[in-house]
Amino acid sequence: MAVEAVKIRKLPDWVVEAHKAKAEQEGISLEEELRNLLTESALKPQRDFAAKAEAWTSQLKTRYGTLSDSTEIIREDREERW
Repeated sequence: MAVEAVKIRKLPDWVVEAHKAKAEQEGISLEEELRNLLTESALKPQRDFAAKAEAWTSQLKTRYGTLSDSTEIIREDREERW
């Protein structure tokens, strides 16, 4: 985990107060609230990509069905070659 401190200047008071209120509602510190917010923001592109990949996989399954497991066929083919 990074030990670097980050300082954000010139935030409007209402922004800080909104996050303080949210943190208080959730029973966590302002620091934890902001850490959660930044972490979720950083993870969003990965989650969006995963959602698109899942949707694409679903479309392929709908269009082509579920393919059978070819492991056994590949194994037999390898054994025949050796």
